[in-house]
Amino acid sequence: MKIPTATYRIQFRNGMTFDRAAALVPYMKRLGISHLYASPIFTATSGSTHGYDVTDANEIEPAIGGREGFDRMVKALKAAGLGLILDIVPNHMAASLENPWWRDVIEQGESSRYARHFDIDWSRRLTLPFLGDTFERVLENGDISVKRDAKSGKPALAYFESHYPLVAESWQGREEAVLKLTDKAALADLHERQPWRLTSWRDARRDLSYRRFFEITGLVGVRVEDDAVFDDSHRLILELVQSGAVDGLRIDHVDGLADPNAYLTRLRQQAGPECYITVEKILGEGEHLPEAWPISGTTGYEFIASLSDALVDGKKIAALRSACDQIVGAPVDMAAELRNAKLLMADKNFEGEFTTLLKLAVAIANAEHAPLDESAARAALRELLVAFPVYRTYGTAEGLPADSHERLQQVVETVKRSATAPDPAALDFLVRILTGDVAAAEKAATFRIRFQQLTGPLMAKSIEDTLFFRQNMALALNEVGAEPLPRDFSLDRFHAEMETRLARQPDALSGTSSHDTKRGEDARARLYTLTEAPDLWRESVARWRGINAAHVHALDDGPAPEPAVEWLLYQALAGVWPTTLQPDDDAGLKALEERFIGFVGKALREAKLRTNWGDSNDAYEQAVLGYARHLLVPSSAFLRDFTQTLQPFVRAGLVNGVTQTVIKLTAPGVPDIYQGSERLDFSLVDPDNRREPDFDALQQLAENNQPPAFSDDDAWYSGRVKQQVIANVLALRQQKPSLFGRGDYLPLPATGKRAAHYVAFARTEGDDALIVVAPRLAFDIEDGGPAEAEVALPATLANRRYRNVFSGEDVSLTDRVHPQADDGRSPVILLSL
Repeated sequence: MKIPTATYRIQFRNGMTFDRAAALVPYMKRLGISHLYASPIFTATSGSTHGYDVTDANEIEPAIGGREGFDRMVKALKAAGLGLILDIVPNHMAASLENPWWRDVIEQGESSRYARHFDIDWSRRLTLPFLGDTFERVLENGDISVKRDAKSGKPALAYFESHYPLVAESWQGREEAVLKLTDKAALADLHERQPWRLTSWRDARRDLSYRRFFEITGLVGVRVEDDAVFDDSHRLILELVQSGAVDGLRIDHVDGLADPNAYLTRLRQQAGPECYITVEKILGEGEHLPEAWPISGTTGYEFIASLSDALVDGKKIAALRSACDQIVGAPVDMAAELRNAKLLMADKNFEGEFTTLLKLAVAIANAEHAPLDESAARAALRELLVAFPVYRTYGTAEGLPADSHERLQQVVETVKRSATAPDPAALDFLVRILTGDVAAAEKAATFRIRFQQLTGPLMAKSIEDTLFFRQNMALALNEVGAEPLPRDFSLDRFHAEMETRLARQPDALSGTSSHDTKRGEDARARLYTLTEAPDLWRESVARWRGINAAHVHALDDGPAPEPAVEWLLYQALAGVWPTTLQPDDDAGLKALEERFIGFVGKALREAKLRTNWGDSNDAYEQAVLGYARHLLVPSSAFLRDFTQTLQPFVRAGLVNGVTQTVIKLTAPGVPDIYQGSERLDFSLVDPDNRREPDFDALQQLAENNQPPAFSDDDAWYSGRVKQQVIANVLALRQQKPSLFGRGDYLPLPATGKRAAHYVAFARTEGDDALIVVAPRLAFDIEDGGPAEAEVALPATLANRRYRNVFSGEDVSLTDRVHPQADDGRSPVILLSL
């Protein structure tokens, strides 16, 4: 297997085509990339901006160039010596009439060839929750009619532009009469004769007959655990791998599958041993990938979490938390907040999935002739789901493997010791179902798989899409893959995580930005610096709140924005602020406002406190958005103050951004560069982070791979330093792939007055050695001068000659490295000679 030395993620669609990507191949090669890492390229719904709503897994999207354009891109990649990794989506497809499989299911019901391709409960009619109101009200309003389907010419039930095919037996022999139906009772009767029923989108969370992706009713679960479904949905994917056009696969949301291990084993068998395979998987605290999975690792969310240990000031973060508590008005109990968010998901957002599990448990109890009070079972199931600390266990139809069984027992013990412990008998019966200790083996297997497919979405929506928009003490820590509960931050933890990474998944991707991260890597790097100056930040926020107090609206349900949201707004604005934007730049502020307002609106709804996606509070939203817009009024007193106050955070953030890049390029793992983040990435949550970067500007900056211009402030503020660091180190990775891929990881201790301001480690393999020393906690560098520190070297690294990777100079080391440069902000990388 050829392991990538570095990947470059490109988001197709939104103007990005195969031919445009092919034109970027020379740039990627100059940057040092070994593999283009492509977002989903298969045919998706019309106008899809991301491609995860696949409608045809065996066709390449015509809108981005189709098969011919794809082949041209592959040819360009091969000619340059680059490989290709595809992001594939086995868990779900679009529940859209554009999807021929889904359309066939609607038209033929359970007799469709594809009826078992989708995860549908055929014990009842297929629900189609795409109406604006109940069917009865929509019908009464005259929005339901019978028309000929534009594609087939056959009768269909029409709702505005959507035409739902009627099963043949409901119209054949009386086609013209059916087409002329206008009587509401007759239309209702025709609807009742279908194997599906149209319902309101609002009812989806409590009444859905198919498994959906998270809360998205437009994405239906696919049963790739079935061999025929796997074959049908992977035909083109495997053809591309086996032909050599594709070198690797990234599996989207692997935890959504019924049996991830069985899927990955089959995929490995079909794709062959040379295919590089990674999975999108959130690892919880202390959790590791199952050893049986035949893959190279994850896509790297846990790597982002590890970086926070290297860049957060662990000694001062408590002061930032205290400052936030003062602004909000009370200390935050994060454990209680996490529980509340999970309860919201279990009780409301995933009510239908929860109810399905509950009914199944009761049915199993009845089959076992075991008394099970439904209310007790409900409470037990609720507590079990809420207590899960990781995405899921990995039980199969046969039961739970040993590690999953151990995990379940740990969760059960936690539930039993809690203040909300449910009825022990009900809890024990649920555990018996999950472990297979019941006679109704088939139903127990269904329960087990459904339970496992729910714990992941419940966890993700509770934390990433609820809690991380409610509790904003440090936005940099509210990231995909991060732990929501307070913890300690230290270099020792960081080094331990890197040693574990080398031991368990040295070939996994190491990402710092993606299409799913909550903010770009440089915004996160800047916001880490708030932990270095918590008192300054507290004083600044208090001052800014005073300046803008007149723009807080008093609503019946409280002030808008409330203090907690003000704290969020100032941090978010600090993170997204362009390095050189001035308070009198009208055009620049207008462009920023459009992005910032979009984020604020999404943040308010994701928090699900005073407004949400399903039941918006317009008065509240408009008041907060008005406040946010006011923050960006050109030349205001606030903006002048904000811009000036932000400067040391900006400078320290740029240092952090380069340090996290250096770590990503040299620590265990395969560095992944998200499009545009090789320069500066101050993006906000999607869709902002999916905007196409200025590739022309990126290519111009990279015309010549010069050493990083560490002494040039403009090069720092433009992102050129970061881009030069990447090009220089990736060239080295290509020369020494084994050193970076399999070399030992050795933490190096720093000593001296400012030892805490450096992170240092070495990579060694045989006679090859690489020493990395990078600055951290750089907020006060300007006040204290260059950081006075030295890094001690063990005997294996001491008394040798090295080449400075950035300057090209040869140096002879004794038993220590003196990393300080004139400004104390430049990293040092030394390669043994």
